[in-house]
This record gives sequence, C-alpha cells and structure tokens, in this order.
Amino acid sequence: MTGTARGGSRGGGAGMEEKGEAAGLGFLGLDRMRLLLPLPMPEKLSARSLRAHLTAYYLNWRWRWLRDRWRWLLPFWVLVWVLFSCWIFWAMSSQAVEKRRESLASMCDERARMLQDQFNVSMNHLQALAILVSTFHHSKTPSAIDQMTFARYAERTAFERPLTSGVAYAVRVTHAEREQFERQQGWSIKKMYSSKKKSPGDAEVREPAEEYAPVIFALDAYKHVISFDMLSGNEDRENVLRARESGKGVLTAPFKLLNNRLGVISTYTVYKTELPPNARSQERIQAAIGYLGGIFDIEALVDKLLHQLAGKQSIMVNVYDTTNERPISMYGSNDTGSGMCHVSTLNFGDPSRKHEMHCRFMQKPPWPWLAITSSLGTLVIALLIGYIFHATVKRIAKVEDDFQEMIELKKRAEAADIAKSQFLATVSHEIRTPMNGVLGMLQMLMDTDLDTTQQDYVRTAQASGKALVSLINEVLDQAKIESGKLELEMVPFDLRTVCDDILSLFCGKAQEKGLELAVYVSDQVPETLIGDPGRIRQIITNLVGNSIKFTERGHIYLTVHVVEEVMRCLEVETGTQYANTLSGYSVANRKRSWENFRVFNMELNSSEMPFAPIASDSVSLIISVEDTGVGIPFEAQSRVFTPFMQVGPSIARIHGGTGIGLSISKCLVGLMKGEIGFASKPQVGSTFTFTAVLTRVSSSGNENKSSEFKEINALVVDHRLVRAKVTKYHLQRLGVQTELTTDLDQYISKVNCGLRIAKLVLIDKETWLKESHSMPLLVSKLRNKDQPDSPKLFLLENPKSSVRSRSHISREYNLSVIMKPLRASMLQVSLQRALGGIDKVHCRNGVVGNSILGSLLHKKQIIVVDDNVVNLKVAAGALKKYGAEVTCADSGKKAITLLKPPHNFDACFMDIQMPEMDGFEATRRIRVMERDLNEQIERGEVLPECANVRRWRTPILAMTADVIQATYEQCLKFEMDGYVSKPFEGEQLYREVARFFLNQDQVQ
Repeated sequence: MTGTARGGSRGGGAGMEEKGEAAGLGFLGLDRMRLLLPLPMPEKLSARSLRAHLTAYYLNWRWRWLRDRWRWLLPFWVLVWVLFSCWIFWAMSSQAVEKRRESLASMCDERARMLQDQFNVSMNHLQALAILVSTFHHSKTPSAIDQMTFARYAERTAFERPLTSGVAYAVRVTHAEREQFERQQGWSIKKMYSSKKKSPGDAEVREPAEEYAPVIFALDAYKHVISFDMLSGNEDRENVLRARESGKGVLTAPFKLLNNRLGVISTYTVYKTELPPNARSQERIQAAIGYLGGIFDIEALVDKLLHQLAGKQSIMVNVYDTTNERPISMYGSNDTGSGMCHVSTLNFGDPSRKHEMHCRFMQKPPWPWLAITSSLGTLVIALLIGYIFHATVKRIAKVEDDFQEMIELKKRAEAADIAKSQFLATVSHEIRTPMNGVLGMLQMLMDTDLDTTQQDYVRTAQASGKALVSLINEVLDQAKIESGKLELEMVPFDLRTVCDDILSLFCGKAQEKGLELAVYVSDQVPETLIGDPGRIRQIITNLVGNSIKFTERGHIYLTVHVVEEVMRCLEVETGTQYANTLSGYSVANRKRSWENFRVFNMELNSSEMPFAPIASDSVSLIISVEDTGVGIPFEAQSRVFTPFMQVGPSIARIHGGTGIGLSISKCLVGLMKGEIGFASKPQVGSTFTFTAVLTRVSSSGNENKSSEFKEINALVVDHRLVRAKVTKYHLQRLGVQTELTTDLDQYISKVNCGLRIAKLVLIDKETWLKESHSMPLLVSKLRNKDQPDSPKLFLLENPKSSVRSRSHISREYNLSVIMKPLRASMLQVSLQRALGGIDKVHCRNGVVGNSILGSLLHKKQIIVVDDNVVNLKVAAGALKKYGAEVTCADSGKKAITLLKPPHNFDACFMDIQMPEMDGFEATRRIRVMERDLNEQIERGEVLPECANVRRWRTPILAMTADVIQATYEQCLKFEMDGYVSKPFEGEQLYREVARFFLNQDQVQ
C-alpha cells in the first residue's frame, strides 16, 4: 500500500445526520435560562436568537404589566384628558381675549394718533398766522392788514386748519396807550364777560387796568368779539399770561361754544422781535405785542375722525381732559359701560394740560367657538383613543389567551410530529436493515447457477423488495417535507449523465411496452452543474415513471433547455404538430405546461432581447417529460399535486402507486427555486414541465467528448426531424460531426454527384420500412463507391420491432443494430464495436460491467464495519464479487483497533448506527490517529512502514439505512469520504468507489 493511496482527497456524496438531536442548551448556561424565562426557547440558540428571545420576553412582560393595570389606568386617562381639555379651553380663550385687547389697543392708538396729528397741524398753522400778523401788521407802518384782509385771509386758509372753527387776534395795549388806541380804532375796549346779560353790542366798557388785550381782527363769524379785552376774563387772562411766558400755544379748559358743542381755545403770543429759544419769562413778557387765539370744536373734530375710520370695526370713543382730579368729558357719552377699555394719551402741545382717549368695543365679545370646539374635539379624540386602546387591550388579551391555547396545541402537534418522524425513522431503519439483507442475498443468489424458473422467482422477489424500498423512500421524503427538514446538496454533476442513467433505469419497461424512449439536452445547458443530482434524478424519475405507467403506445420524450433559449423560441421542440413528434402520435401542447410560470410572465412583460448566454453563475433550466399516454381527465387536473390523491379509484388498482410522487416532486422543485406545471389532454397525452435554478461550473464544452471520434463524420437518415435531432445530439456528445437528411431520394442524387460519403450512416428502422424501395439503392451506392474504407451502416431499432424482422434486415444488408433508447455510453460502445475498438464481453448496452468495477476493487484491502451479521455478509459478498479482499468488524471499537495506522487497508465501509460507539465517533477517533501520524511524518519521525508515505488518510464510506437523518454536511463534519445507502447496488458502489480509487490509479 503506497502513500498516495492513503492520500485520497475528501470525496463528496450523500451524507447523514447524527442520530438524535442536541440534548439542550449547554452554552452560556442557557439550560438554566430556560427555567427562568417563561417563553418557549429552541434547543439550539445563537447569540442573535438569544437577544431576540430576551427582547420578546421584555415586551411580553411590559404587555402583561399594561394589561393588568389597564382597569385603573382607563379612569386616570379620562381624568387627565378632561383636565387637559379644560386647559386648552382656558389657553385658547385667553389667547382670544388677548388678541381682542391688542386689536382694541391698536385701533384706539390709531385714532388717538390721527386726532393728535390733525390737532398739531392746526396748531402749527395758527402759529404761522401769528407770524403773518407780526410781520404785516406790527412791522409795517401803516399796517398792511385790516379787519377785512384778516377775515378774508383766515377764511380762505381755513382748510389748513380743519379743527379750528374761529380765529381772532388781540393786540397788547398798556393803560397809557389806551386812549390813543381807542381813538385810532374808533371804539372803546369792552369787557369779555358783562355782569348783566346783554347783547354783544351792549357790552360794558373795560374799566381801567394796567394793560389790555382787545381783539382787533376776527373772522366774520366772530366779528362781535372785536374790541373785547381778552384779559378781562379769568380763564382767558390765565391763558394769555401762560402763553406769553412760555412762548408756546396753550389751551383752555373745555367750554361750551356758541353751537352748544364743547371746545377749547388755543392761544399764541406774537412778539415784536424774534426771541432765542432759551429766553427768560420776563424777556418774553416785555417782547409780547399781541395774542392770536383759535377756537377748536372737539366734538366735530372727533366725529370727523371716526367718520373717516367707519370702514373698520366700530368702537366707542371718549375724550377727556384729565388736568384736574375730576376729568372733564370733551367727547362721548357718559355711559362708559363695563367692558374692555383701552386708554390712549393725547398730546395737544400744551404740557400744562392732560388729555386722554378712552376706547371700548361697541359689541359684546363673541363666544370662543374655536376654543370650545378644540377642547371638545381633543377630549372626544382622547376618549376615542382610550376606547380603542381599551378595546384593543381586551382583544389582544383574548388573542393572547387564544395564542397560548394554540401554543399548547402546537406543542402537542409538534410532539406528535416529532414522534411520527422518529417512528418513521425507526421503522425505516428497522425495515431497510433486513431489506438490505434480503436484496443483498437475492443478488448473491442471482450470481449462482440457477435455472430459468429459479431466476424468474429471484427477479420477482428482488423487484418486490425494490418496490418496497422505493415506497419507504417516498413516505420518508413526504415526512421530511412536512417537517421542513428536507435539504438539498450542492455538488458538481453532469446532467446529461443523469438523464442517461434514468433512461437506462426505464429501458426494460419501455421495451416491454414497445414505447420509444428518448432524451435531448440542449447545447446551451452547461456540461457540469452544481446542485443536488439525487433530487433532480428523483423528480425526473417520478415524471418518467408516471409516463411509462400510463402510456401504452407512442413515446416518452425527455428534454432539457435553458429558460432563455425557450423564451427566444417558444416552439423549441414542442411537438405541437402531428408530424413533428418523436413517434408520430399527437401530443399535448407543451407550451401550456409552462404558460403560468412567473419567470416566463416576467420575461414576456419585459423588453424583448435576443438570446445570449447567462453571464452570472446561476442557470435556469426547464425540463419537460412528454408522453402519448391516456392523459389526465379535466376534472382531476386540479388535484394532481395533492398528496396521496389518485385520478380515480381504479388507478391504484390498475397501475399501482401511492399518489405522493408528484407532491414530493413539487416540493423539491420549490426548494430548487423553480416551478412545475403540466398540460394534459385525455386520450392524447400529458407533458410535465418544471424549472430549476442551478449553478454553472466554468469548463470547456468539449472536455467530455471522446477524442477517438473527433475525425469521424456521420449521416443520420430519419424522416422524423425530432427523432433525427435526438440521434444527432448523442453523436455530437461523442464528438462525431453529424449531418441529417429526411429526403432519401435527394441524398441519393447528391451521392451520384460525388458527394463525400460519411464514415458512419445511421438509419432509423421506421424510415427503412417506409423507404424500403429506395434503401437497397442507397446501401449499394454507399458500399459500391470506389473508396478504400466503406462506411459503417447502423440500423436504429425501436423496442417494438420484432426479432425476426430485425434479424432479417440486418442479415440481408449486413447492418449493425443499435437498440433504442439511445445513451451516450451505449452508443459509444456500439460504435467502438463496429470500428473494432472494444471487446464485446466487457460492456453490455453501455452499462458499467462487472469487469470495470472489478478492475477498481481487484485485490483491494477493504474493511466492512457493521453490527448486523446479515449486513456484514451482504456487504462482504458484494465487494468480494468485484475482487476485493474484505475484512469484517462488528463494532466501532474493533474498527479503531484495525485501522490504527499504519495498516494495510485501502478503504473502510462504516455503518452509522451501532451500539456502544456509532460510526461517526469511530471515524472521528480514526482521523485523530491519522493526524497524529501525519504530524510525526512532517517532523521526520517516520516509522519503517511509512517510509514512502507523504500523508496518511484512509477513505471511509458511510453505510446507513436511516435515510431520514442522512445529510451531506454531517458526513463532512466527521470527515467521511462518501455515502452508500442500504441496500446498495453495483452502480451506486461504483460511483462512490471510483471517486478515490480512480484518482489513486491515475497517480500511480
């Protein structure tokens, strides 16, 4: 045994799970936390899952706290929102009152400002009139102004003084100047107020005084005041004295005018010279020469002002003279009311007198509807929210109670499901283990000398056992699907080889029924894909098996394309035409089997693009199985994929089956991110189509093609184009350049014209019979051509052809017969026979013979470990049949002792489920010993037995009947190299053994 044999690479294969689940939560003390947290926790919990469960527990605790205290939280909620609504009403009402107050203040200040501005304008014009009198009367000799001039001028300029109703001018006259002044004026100075009630013309003459202020100029309306002494009245005298001392205009207290309206008089002093602003009072008194007075009608003034502002909100205005303690009303009614009031100060230019404007709204304040509706609306919304929350709490409480009840029911259901799964696993193991012995012994019995009857009995028993194993597998698959534990492998595989294997599996049944069985895989499908070949094989096997079961004549056609190719040409080999099918029988429209697929609907709605190879690593395949069987009745098509459902009660009696194959296939397609559908027509046939998303492996398209046929060209003669393309597909897989012809006469004419004849000519038997009158001529033309190497002629036989007809044609024309269905391996062997390149003994119909497997296992030292004596005999007998030298061990401990390196074994077949120590633990300990030895080899501490060994590793293949727990990842975890399920057969054994023994032979 060389070191390279020990260094076999880790192989793949189907795997298995450990027996049983993890015992509990061992890390971070989660087993204790399970007792503390009152919520369901899974057996295996990651850090993220732990956080999620803790968060769920916290939220659950908060929810329970809220639910328990909601009964007294609800009244508290109502009380809080009632108080809050009252606060909203108070706040909004206060805001409305404040806005109303601000509005009143704004309007009152506006009126006060306008009244004050107009009054000041009038005062300024009076002052200007005083300057005019000083300039043209006192500064001119003789005076340039007389009564008529003054009256006319004052009347014409009255518009500049809109608030004055009258103007008069009084001159300052001393007692010494009185006599001369009276002679000049022609009248005597009179008193302002007479003690007797007389008319103005009968006024009393002013008694002697120190000085006088008689009126010399006045408006025509006030001419009666001319000659009146302004100093004779108390208020007028005080007004005049204050005016000349201050140099400013001064106002009198309100008094009644001649029109019974209240008014005031404004007095200005006229000086003979211009005085500085800081002149003293004595200087002003000595410089005074006259006094100008203006009468202001306050009521008219305010009425005019309010009339101008009538467009705005009306308010009630009162004007008061507040110089004294008791205010004097200058304008407005005495009914002040009790509403909101605003006071604006008036400044008429006399600092000794004070005036105010009082404003009130005439209407009562409106109801605060916005505050009322907002507060009531808030309260209603809060009450509704409280009611909704209360109802929600009650509803959630009820739902939670229902949920707890459902959790309890779910636990019971899960426990029942686990019990069912464990029961199925146990029953599967207990049934498959003796079935392994039964089928193994039957196979060993087949290898002995038996007569024909005995062989028939053994075959019948073997077929019955395989049917039972298949039924067990289907039931277990359905159980795994229901429990959600079905997982897919991701290993490289050749889909074309898988399809050929499926055809080989059903070849015998198809020949018995006389059905034509064919497969076609598009060139666009990659040579190597990554996926689960076992599950794809299972889906296609179910579909093809159903087709053979329900088809009595015609054909079964398996096709594989990429989705993009079908989208480019929706009529790719659909066989919708009667003459364009594999056998000539009409078929169901294949397009209807995929017309509801999402992938096609998305593509049809998108912009049309020419087909191009997929750029990404993923590839979408569309696989169809077409048959010409009895079809599915329309009323039964809706329950085709329902588990354990048959089309009719007689189906199970006539054809057998459990009715779960299609249900399992649909679930497997879903796991492959695909879809499955069908089109069926009674008495015509059915077409089942499914899609699958796999991963491509970058490899050259010609790496699997045989190099010995690359320089050979072939001609396929077949009047059915679909069938001819199938033959061309298999020839091209071998590297043969292929030409098709459907018109025999046209090809014969080309041969007569010197056309180069193909090396291989394959003629379909049906075409031969149809063109029997032209076939002899074609054969003679091909063989009589002057060529050193005449072409090899092959007859493609259908299974339904009779042996007599076949032998007659082949003998008469010396034709090599190739039986359908065509497979690449079988076709390769047939061509090699015809070309003289292989012995007929080694291969039969392209199936791997015993000699090939025997060459791999010949003289190989193999140890088989199993606790079951029958399984040991079966496994040892199967391996010895292929030339291996087998050593048996009935426990894992013995296997460890025998496989302690160094040893002479080339491989080990290890049972998984064994008492004391299972296969996984035994494998783990063996790998530990191998690693220790490899470390010694790396350090140079080499034993004599390991002198030529670079790395020690013994291939270990798992054997188990417990398929429900078998996973590929579990095998890799314990460093196993392969997997063989019980009962195993030659093909399965060859695939697993070839994985490392072929590599060993290549290295050697």
